[in-house]
Amino acid sequence: MKASHPPGHVLHALGLACLLAAGACGSADPVAEPAKVGEKAAPVRVETVKRGPLALTFALTGSVEAGRIAQLASPAEGPICCTKVREGDIVSKGQTLLKLGRREGVAALETSLNEDLKKEEDNLTRTRRLVEIGALPGEDLDIATAAALRARAQLAKAQETSQDYAVVAPWPGIVSKLKVRDGDFVAPRAPLVEIYDPTSLMVKVAVPEQEAAGLSLGMRAEIELDAYPGQTYAGSITRLYPYLDGHTRTRTTEITLTDPPVLLPGMFARVKLVKETIADAVTVPAYSLVAAPGGGYAAFVAQDGKAVQRTVQTGIEVEGRVRVLAGLEAGDRLIIAGQEKLKDGAAVKAVEVDGKKVGGEGAKPQAQPPVPGQGAPS
Repeated sequence: MKASHPPGHVLHALGLACLLAAGACGSADPVAEPAKVGEKAAPVRVETVKRGPLALTFALTGSVEAGRIAQLASPAEGPICCTKVREGDIVSKGQTLLKLGRREGVAALETSLNEDLKKEEDNLTRTRRLVEIGALPGEDLDIATAAALRARAQLAKAQETSQDYAVVAPWPGIVSKLKVRDGDFVAPRAPLVEIYDPTSLMVKVAVPEQEAAGLSLGMRAEIELDAYPGQTYAGSITRLYPYLDGHTRTRTTEITLTDPPVLLPGMFARVKLVKETIADAVTVPAYSLVAAPGGGYAAFVAQDGKAVQRTVQTGIEVEGRVRVLAGLEAGDRLIIAGQEKLKDGAAVKAVEVDGKKVGGEGAKPQAQPPVPGQGAPS
């Protein structure tokens, strides 16, 4: 007698029951359950929000100039002789810089005046004898005496001016220009030498009309000189001209450096005048802000591994940093890079905090480890 086989649908039902039983038994094994892969954290750079001074400035350009300059001119006409200095020489007060030759130029004049004086003196002697014998009236003697005195005075003046003129330094300084050479013949009041006082060097700028009224003596300044790249020097306003230039509508202002380097006239200067300083301001990089959906600006703060969006109220921008009036406080961890595509509540991972790398070179978030028995998550 043949054994009977169960129908096909019975076998199918039995197989399904076995599979369900096997699945129920397998659920007790944690390795068999696929792990849920978490949300991928976006790498971001973070800066800690701080409070600090904020200087409101405006920029200008100017040049180094001397405040004390002497233009020495010729007191009379004559040839230049005995030039004793050149450009760049340091001179002391009273030092002779050059001489203006006069002796040869007035020698002929002295000879002529000597002859005139001799004639007047001979005439005076002759007139005196004639008056004594009564041949001439007494007033003729007075006229002859006056003429002799006049001739003597003219000769004395000529002898006095015939001496060489010495052009001397009025105070200690540096020769900046020598406009003549030995042998040049100059006219009266012709410019000869220029000297400047090196202790009077300052930065001169022209301030536009819209800023001119707000200037004051002692206003702080920050100066950069092209001759000393990368260096910033402190200074202050020491002189304000009391008018605006009629052509440029600017106000000339002099700025003295507090601790200057070696300065030379003509150096190019870049100046920032400090109008106001806010002692306790919250500032953030301008590039860290994003446009808010409803208008204005927003910022993202890293908090518990999430990006939290904050609407911020902004103020002025100074050198790439924006003052935040509301929305951020000191100590907040502001996301300054990687925030462009973030959404509120998105997972983030700080790879750099305040300019320092976090976790070595890993700028990218680490991948989730594969679950045992399963492949790496796709």
